Amino acid sequence: EDIKILNAKMISFEQLKTEKTQISERLNLIEQERNNLKNEINKLISNEENRNETLRKSIESTNTLQKNLQLEIARVNDERVEKEKEIQAKMKRNWGDHEKDVQRQIQLICNNHIIKYIGQEDFPHSRNKPDNCIEIMDQLIIFDAKSPANDDLSNFPKYIKDQTENLKKYAKHDNVKKDLFLVIPSNTLPVINQYSYNIGDYNVYVITKDSLEPIIISLKKIEEYEFAEKLSPEERDNICRIIGKFAHTTKRRIQIDQFFANEFLDTLSKTGSLLPREILESVIQFENAEKLNPPMEKRKKQILTKDLKIQSDKIKKEIELREIPDIEANIEFKDEKR
Repeated sequence: EDIKILNAKMISFEQLKTEKTQISERLNLIEQERNNLKNEINKLISNEENRNETLRKSIESTNTLQKNLQLEIARVNDERVEKEKEIQAKMKRNWGDHEKDVQRQIQLICNNHIIKYIGQEDFPHSRNKPDNCIEIMDQLIIFDAKSPANDDLSNFPKYIKDQTENLKKYAKHDNVKKDLFLVIPSNTLPVINQYSYNIGDYNVYVITKDSLEPIIISLKKIEEYEFAEKLSPEERDNICRIIGKFAHTTKRRIQIDQFFANEFLDTLSKTGSLLPREILESVIQFENAEKLNPPMEKRKKQILTKDLKIQSDKIKKEIELREIPDIEANIEFKDEKR
């Protein structure tokens, strides 16, 4: 009986031993799987950390680029605003000096052509003294300088029109010529759409400083005749033709200069945006090294027509030698409002 019990226990022990072995094997497999999973998790964590680090660096780089871009945009805007301020300030300075420039120009013309200049203190009428006045054939010719009050030119045409009415205070005097002149800055011409006004008892002409000399010379030409009533119709036509041609060529020259000024400014503005930065910097260096030396105007030195003709002939000969095609400009005067 004891042997049977012992055998039964031995069988049970063997079964337990077998189960233990199986369990140990399963535990080993589970442990191996756990280690594999742990390694996989560590690998995933490492990959995630690397990905996060790469993303962090990418974000930092993007933020740096964005910040630099914003700084560059702000710098360009600041430069553009500063340049615009400089242009406006220069324009205002020019307008502020306009009255004195016109006075100096008229005085210089009078000195060169022996014309009597009358300053405000010498104007014979006690009230309402004009900016500038010259005397030709015992007549006082008024040149009043006018410029905008600020950089807003929208009201300037109306201001000029109002000033034409205001010139009545000069025109009412018998010894004042009934053709009066308002002298405006050249850079305000684009907003002016009327250059002559017939007020009734007198006429007003809107001109620029550049046209002062041809107009005054034309007026001076009349002084060569002892009495204006002795002028023949042909002589009157010749005078009118010369004055008209001066007016037309002056306006045309100003118009062409303004056209090319706008084209040059447009081209210059495009260089900053279209040229590569390295080329633009090189261009700026060459620009700073350049210097133009146009002929200087010397006080009391008259610009002689014959000298200009000699220089023109030299240019024509140079054109012929280089076989440059000649361009002919035929100017025809039409019945138009000047």
